[in-house]
Amino acid sequence: MSMQAPPYRTAPADSVVAGPWQWLIDDAPTELPDALSDWDYRMDLSLRQTVTVDVGLVRQATGLPPTAKLTLAMIWTASGSGLKAAGDRIPLPDSGTATVDLTAVLPGNQLGGVLGLETTLVLAEFSEAGDSASPRRAGSILWTNKYETRLQGDAPLFPIAVVDFSKTQYPEDAGWHVEIGGDLETATMGALLLLVNERKRVLVDAMRNAAKPRPVDRVVLSSVHADVARTLVEHALNDQEFSLENDYGDETIGSTLQALVGRFFPGQSLAHLRRRQGQSPTAFATELQHAVRIFEES
Repeated sequence: MSMQAPPYRTAPADSVVAGPWQWLIDDAPTELPDALSDWDYRMDLSLRQTVTVDVGLVRQATGLPPTAKLTLAMIWTASGSGLKAAGDRIPLPDSGTATVDLTAVLPGNQLGGVLGLETTLVLAEFSEAGDSASPRRAGSILWTNKYETRLQGDAPLFPIAVVDFSKTQYPEDAGWHVEIGGDLETATMGALLLLVNERKRVLVDAMRNAAKPRPVDRVVLSSVHADVARTLVEHALNDQEFSLENDYGDETIGSTLQALVGRFFPGQSLAHLRRRQGQSPTAFATELQHAVRIFEES
């Protein structure tokens, strides 16, 4: 369904030129692709977009007076977490042509799924002057640009917290614990949490180095990944409400479990998997270890 046109004049397409979103890695820019296959929740995203605005042409097309205040702004949304937040807001000059850089650092633990980036040119304050078709209200959108990228890393796709296990209910020498809560329609970001014991320095260091892991980090991360996968698959098989056929919605714990089971045991029914797990739990755990391909990257 097409969006309804606003009841006021907007900026023409040629009055604003938006460059591509850039992903800054160690301050080196690269164009943000439509999918980030190596991303995970431990990785913050530092982004930048260069936008050029012909302010005079915008005022002429919209009928806004020279006193009307214009602002460029960006908003990001993440389908995996359901979060939405504002980034830069940059006021524009009263006349001439302005080129500005919109920037944002997005916390990895608040992202997931499809990341939406929206750049808008807005009327910053109420404007009483102008012709009858000019925008009036603060926040009126005069121009917009949207971009999406899918964050689809292979690491555990949910938040991670580093805590002292001696201050929790878990054994103080355990390395990690996966918390699973909510029903199958709950967003994955809200249903899962990986707790990492801060006393296990080799584990904490591996998590922090996940974007550029050393050989020892790869071994540790592979172990965690395999154990998290086992925990989630066992949770799916033990939950009698879980089905491979149900539609739980995008980015939910139900759809995450469906993807995991389908990835590790393609073409196999839940009934068959539950029967095998019940008959020989140890053999089934070994099959899952094989499917996860533990230590393959070490």
